[in-house]
Amino acid sequence: MNLEVKAARLARTDLGKVREQRIKYLNDERRIKAVTVCFTDLEGRLHMLDYDKKFLLKSADNLTFDGSSVRGFSQQHESDLRLVIDWPAFYWLPSDVFGPGKVLVFAEVRGQDGTPYHADMRARLKALGDALHAKDGTVAQFAHEIEGFLFKGRDAERRYHETGHFEFISTGGYYHSLPGDPLRRFIDSAAEVQRAMGFGNEKDHPEVAPSQFEMNFSYTEACVAADQVQLYKLLCRQVAQNMDMTASFLPKPVTGINGNGMHTNISLLKGKTNLFYDKAGEAGLSAAGWAFIERILNSAPDICLVLNASVNAYRRLDPHFEAPNQIKASATDRGSMIRIPIGNERSARIEVRSVAPDANPYMTVYTLLRTGLEGPQPDAAEVASKRARTRFLPDNVNDAIRLFKQSKVITDMLGETIQTRFAEVKQASAERCPRALGSLIKAAEVQFHHEVTNQYLWNQF
Repeated sequence: MNLEVKAARLARTDLGKVREQRIKYLNDERRIKAVTVCFTDLEGRLHMLDYDKKFLLKSADNLTFDGSSVRGFSQQHESDLRLVIDWPAFYWLPSDVFGPGKVLVFAEVRGQDGTPYHADMRARLKALGDALHAKDGTVAQFAHEIEGFLFKGRDAERRYHETGHFEFISTGGYYHSLPGDPLRRFIDSAAEVQRAMGFGNEKDHPEVAPSQFEMNFSYTEACVAADQVQLYKLLCRQVAQNMDMTASFLPKPVTGINGNGMHTNISLLKGKTNLFYDKAGEAGLSAAGWAFIERILNSAPDICLVLNASVNAYRRLDPHFEAPNQIKASATDRGSMIRIPIGNERSARIEVRSVAPDANPYMTVYTLLRTGLEGPQPDAAEVASKRARTRFLPDNVNDAIRLFKQSKVITDMLGETIQTRFAEVKQASAERCPRALGSLIKAAEVQFHHEVTNQYLWNQF
């Protein structure tokens, strides 16, 4: 059922027809008791509201929530916001993991007057994808490789300020684990949930660091791919909790070992033609592909905060641990911000490696796509000059915030309001942490990390 819904979504089936089908299904299916409606805030946290099915069917056109309680959203004097269900983005949840009687659907956030809410990056990404397709049939394809850590015990991140450490489940290493060990059982269970939810799995395995995992799934249209990032992290956390463990997507939760990345693969498709492929091009990439790369590299310092949005993310950009902190593109050097994987007419793509797994996936995809298509294009002499020098991304969140705030590229792309609000919420985290990272993980960078559910602790600061 999830595969059928996904195919209809990718085929851009008429929204009215889809809405009619979903409402009929919910009316007829007695085993479904509630609908989980999801939206994502400016920092990338997934919020979920459970609606009784009968209430939802009667009130689907008038769902509201208090936006002033969501960090980075509305102010107190403009608190009420609306939710509009995106009926094509509909998922059946495996009941043995998430509990029986529920389905999940994504929603768009609207202002009190019903217009799209400026801080809802999902709606902005969806509109961008629709505009590209309407213009000339171009479809932006994305695939994310999301690394995470598995730690012993529930709520290991939330309790870090008490314990001061994370405890590994496994120390096996890259590709190595016994079929029945805890890490492999977790990976197998989470991958099975992904299959049930129609992700299009490709491979899964332990990663380089102890207790680290990665599960890869196939490329798809931009907004669908970003939705899958949110669902991937949700299901990993739920599977881990069911096994009395914690799935963590902190970029660098433990010093001295490799961190977590969210390598973001991008290609553009028009009909059946991969616009990034040219057999005779440099590294098998077309001129359009190289122009896309050069625009991203040209604006790399400006967009770094979007791709690495937390204090902890800058620990990962450490050259001693295969960190992609150099502002360059390479087919071989994994220290480069952008890698060009070996590809053919179907698989040719670029891989942006300097993305942390705690970044807002909608904001990240939107920013990379807009920058690659519309960002300032350096001339040939400037490109040659920059290629000849070794340039690096910011190595701390404070520098990244400063570059983000003063960037005209960001102002033009996100708007002044979002530029200011995003910088403010990032600054709030930075001010709760020591300014110098030092060599050891500080409790504050975990405690006040935006993905850790610790609102109580935030209020005690």
